[in-house]
Amino acid sequence: MPSATVNSRRPIELLSRLASDEPEVKVRALREVKNQIIGNRTKKLSFLKLGAVPAVAGILADSADDVMDSNCDNNNVNNILVQSATVLGSFACGFDAGVQAVLDAGAFLNLLRLLSNSNEKVVDAGARALRMIYQSKLAPKYDFLQRKNMEFLISLLNSENENVSGLGASIITHSCKTSLEQKALFDAGILRKLDSLLEGGSLSQRDASLESIAAIFKNNPEVISKFAGPEIGRPLSSVIDLVKDRYPRTRLLACMCLIVIRNTSPHFLQDLGIKTTLIHILLELLDDPGQVGYEAPFAFSSLIAQREDIQKLALEANAIDKLHHHLQKGPLHPRHYEGILLALADMCSKLESCRSKFLSLQVLNLVTDALTDNSADVRTAACICLKSVTRSIKNLSAGHFMNEIIVIPLVQLFLDPSTSVQVAALGAICNVVVDFTTRKSIFIQCGGIKQLVELAKSMESAVRSNALWALKNFVFLADNRLKEDVFSELTASMLSSLICDPEPCVQEQALALVRNLVDGYINSIEFVFAEDGLILGAIGRQLQSSSKAEIGIQGMYALCNVASGNEFHKEAVMHQLFPQTGDKNQSYMIKFLLSNDSQLRTATVWTIVNLTCPSSPGASGRLEKLRNAGIVSQLKNMVNDSCVDVKLRVRTVLGQSMGFGDN
Repeated sequence: MPSATVNSRRPIELLSRLASDEPEVKVRALREVKNQIIGNRTKKLSFLKLGAVPAVAGILADSADDVMDSNCDNNNVNNILVQSATVLGSFACGFDAGVQAVLDAGAFLNLLRLLSNSNEKVVDAGARALRMIYQSKLAPKYDFLQRKNMEFLISLLNSENENVSGLGASIITHSCKTSLEQKALFDAGILRKLDSLLEGGSLSQRDASLESIAAIFKNNPEVISKFAGPEIGRPLSSVIDLVKDRYPRTRLLACMCLIVIRNTSPHFLQDLGIKTTLIHILLELLDDPGQVGYEAPFAFSSLIAQREDIQKLALEANAIDKLHHHLQKGPLHPRHYEGILLALADMCSKLESCRSKFLSLQVLNLVTDALTDNSADVRTAACICLKSVTRSIKNLSAGHFMNEIIVIPLVQLFLDPSTSVQVAALGAICNVVVDFTTRKSIFIQCGGIKQLVELAKSMESAVRSNALWALKNFVFLADNRLKEDVFSELTASMLSSLICDPEPCVQEQALALVRNLVDGYINSIEFVFAEDGLILGAIGRQLQSSSKAEIGIQGMYALCNVASGNEFHKEAVMHQLFPQTGDKNQSYMIKFLLSNDSQLRTATVWTIVNLTCPSSPGASGRLEKLRNAGIVSQLKNMVNDSCVDVKLRVRTVLGQSMGFGDN
């Protein structure tokens, strides 16, 4: 008959046993705490609430002090040190609340003290616990620029204990963020040591070294050049060899290291074979059932992002098919789900051939399903994926995206509690509403316009900006009735307020919205004259005060469209350009014509073209005012402008002025 099992003691009882004066009782209690919390976040949280971490940290501190007492039983003390360090490491493992509790309890420095203990097991336990802490973003940042700290780091990397040397590598990965720190580590010979661990170290040491090398390389082409050059030897070959290692995590980390090199210094790793190998390995790693599989799509994204050549290779390697297959397999871990959606987003970000493949496989249906996932990160990734796919002009023109299956869930996400989801949903809808058919009513019927107007009042500038961007795209080439619907929701006072928003990105989108509102129908121009010309006045003030070219471009195009109207409209624009006489106003127009930004020069000259149209009765008077302000003279200096658009429109203005007797 099997013996009865003994139930685990309750947390409160265990905590009381931790306070025992008997070393054996204390060690057993520590072991049981460790066994209960390993891999169990719920248990960890339960013990945290009862104050277990400060209690264990106190035991560690007392025992570390006891080591100095020659009369103590070193065997008992060492057992307590090992178990208390192990418990603290278990609390910190993959659990930020546990890391914070360990740091708050003051255990960090005592764990560091264990590294100088004469007992190898104590050293190993301390190093393991510290490595758990350094997996978290909450870990203390290490200052490599202090000589004593660099010497300590080198001593860690030189240790025969793989957890100690691994700790050194983990510290680098966590703390190396600036080019100055990267250079200091390189100059201290750290890369040589890490390279030796790549070639002769254990599995754990190799993996930790790969992460550290990537941290030292990131965005630092100078260090990469030295590493890959003759000064060090053949370390780059070591990394390349490891992409074919038998262990999945090592392959992933080696790929990530090479991707950092490729993204930082594109002239390295130009070999087509290496690019293809990276693609195939990362796609294979998607099948890994654990953390490696979850992280593989993120590495794949970093490889292909903004790189059409690699996206083409990935398409040829059936990347979209394989990513689609994973989505079809059913419930996915949120991290895996998010990564696959982002990988699809990057695949479809540039090439129409990739978008066509995506749509032909009907991946779109699976992505829209992800819009209602429980994870905010997954919902955000789904929106980003939709944004990439809906860049397809061909399918936008055909109205394939303006349907209830896509529009309704996106509009519902406008009210998502997560700001990142809201911003991503707005980004996706910005493309969807650029619909060249007459089906925009779907968006209105599901409350899209009202929601966008409300979001334009958000406290978050990114939300305000994206909401205005969506409204701008919605009214692009829209008929006057739709524009009136939008304007009636916005109101002139609200739009003029947004034009003067504290954030430049919001100002730019508000001006761009006005530009599209007044484009096309002459009746649309009247929008800027509502409420005694609030909007037109706001445009003038922004152009007068802003130093950003982007704001000037949108503001001038808005005035350009107004100036395409009747005589009253043209004179109103002149009033904004020249509200009073004086050098200040002259420099305002001249400044735009002298801008290094060709788009701003184009918008400014185009406005002048509309103001001086010969068929307009007041053109002669306006031209005279422009001439007196020195603008015509400046235009004559621009007849050979480097920008073709500017050159053509300058010549148009000068041709029109000749009709009024100007030579």
